[in-house]
Amino acid sequence: MPGKITFYYNPMSRAATARWMLEEVGAEYETVLVDFEAGDNRKPEFLAINRMGKIPTLVLDDGTVLTETAAILAWLAEAYPAAGLAPEPASPARGSYYRWLFFGGSCFEPALTETMMRKDAAPLSKMAVGWGSYNDVVDTLEQAVSRTPYLVGEQFTAADVYIGSQLSWAGSFGAPRLQDSTAIQAYVERVVDRDAYRRAMRPA
Repeated sequence: MPGKITFYYNPMSRAATARWMLEEVGAEYETVLVDFEAGDNRKPEFLAINRMGKIPTLVLDDGTVLTETAAILAWLAEAYPAAGLAPEPASPARGSYYRWLFFGGSCFEPALTETMMRKDAAPLSKMAVGWGSYNDVVDTLEQAVSRTPYLVGEQFTAADVYIGSQLSWAGSFGAPRLQDSTAIQAYVERVVDRDAYRRAMRPA
């Protein structure tokens, strides 16, 4: 099992998803609050750790730096196998797990950003972007969470931490269609009804 992790965090960021995952796996970690208003993420000492100036950022006890939310979640699921947050390697379920784990960053997030940030602009051409359209993405997620309790069938996984966190956050900010979807709302309520999620939402 990995040693103590240093976790760079701000609650109003994607780092909240990583904190939920840290709680799910029972990792030992020290939280370092990154104050955006004070510009902590642009200070030389932080840029020396993560040149992108982004969080979440994890530093392992051997000095290895982990960034990018999906990568952090995937690594934590494998580093703490007893938590049961990833299907068996090479199983069909593992393939589905990877699909949804990476769908969040490659499809849902860019589609959401386009929709929320370009409200008065014409949608980008489906041929010009990799996710098709926001409605395509929501339709895909709605179909998936209507079929089974979790994205990979009956098993709650790191993919649910990622997608569930994104859907919860986006819905709270009024992203189109999410609050109106019975299936998506039921899914969000299901995945956040966990002790680890409640611990992660407490002040750091």
